Amino acid sequence: MTRLIDCLPADWRFATLVGRIALHDGPTPVMIRDGHLYDMSGVAPTSADLLARLGGLDATSGRDIGAVDTFTVKTVWAREKPGAIEILAPVDLQAVKAAGVTFATSTIERVIEERAGGDIGRATDIRETLQERIGGDLASVKPGSESAARLKAALIKDGLWSQYLEVAIGPDAEVFTKCPVLAAVGYGAHVGVRSDSRWNNPEPEVVMVCDPAGKAIGATLGNDVNLRDFEGRSALLLGKAKDNNASCALGPFIRIFDKEFTLDDVRAATVSLRVEGEDGFVLTGESSMSLISRDPLDLIRQAFGRHHQYPDGMALMLGTMFAPIEDRDAPGRGFTHKVGDIVRLASERLGVLENKVTSCDKAPPWTFGVSALMRNLAARGLLEEA
Repeated sequence: MTRLIDCLPADWRFATLVGRIALHDGPTPVMIRDGHLYDMSGVAPTSADLLARLGGLDATSGRDIGAVDTFTVKTVWAREKPGAIEILAPVDLQAVKAAGVTFATSTIERVIEERAGGDIGRATDIRETLQERIGGDLASVKPGSESAARLKAALIKDGLWSQYLEVAIGPDAEVFTKCPVLAAVGYGAHVGVRSDSRWNNPEPEVVMVCDPAGKAIGATLGNDVNLRDFEGRSALLLGKAKDNNASCALGPFIRIFDKEFTLDDVRAATVSLRVEGEDGFVLTGESSMSLISRDPLDLIRQAFGRHHQYPDGMALMLGTMFAPIEDRDAPGRGFTHKVGDIVRLASERLGVLENKVTSCDKAPPWTFGVSALMRNLAARGLLEEA
């Protein structure tokens, strides 16, 4: 049994949190404030609307559902307790974007994938060579700077240049669409990897959430599940490596920026990861935002601006420094997910995001899209004043 408070930030009593849960009538935007859970559907029918209207809310907005510490949460790995709530991904109509290759460690791992051609067996030797040659340089260089340009010239001369290094230290960040609108899963759900992938891993990340004007209004946790063998074979397979059924988990809630939680808390955040397999394997690690090569606001500016707008807002995954290399099955074979793995992401000020791994074809099919949501909201009479 999981209590709702077990998913929340350590200081949840002082936090303003926005999310979505599945009520009997359908998906419902909610807020947690002053220790209570509020149904906000009468104020704003979607999470996107709610986040766009935050400035106009007061302490009486929403319908009080109950005290936060009285709720339990549904998960796919435990017997459901009567009255347990199902936590959905905290965004709905927002675009879900992701920035890649934003940490030196993950940059090297992307180059390894490319040079190994998706073959996990070649990774160890390539890793040792690259770490010795460029590991220290990448960790200290500022993207787009003169020193970055000099490093690029030196690597080209040595035959070590890569398209991943271009987005790691060049002026332009890698920004891609992680999943379609409404396709992300929330806390307690299955997260999927393709059944034809043999080298894959979780990517624990901080996720910035922006309003329709592109202003950062809060943050949450995200698991940007990645198929390393697919992307390693060709960067043009990025879509298949990243966007699959249940391959994006977000949550549990969006923590809104206020005097208790600011952008500097995001910049100082650490996201821990723990993977527990049914085979007894345990993997731990962490990603420290203090080591990111590009500031979160810079990444937002590269994703949202005069070249591209998101009228329903945007969630932007900031990337991870974590790339697991521990051997799971045999020496030199590294890590890859197995069905049944429990993946737990945690950050003190953002809470806990926990999911169970299955294959994408065995995960619940994604059937509730935008048209279904609009029909549901209309039937509930929630669009009349929207």
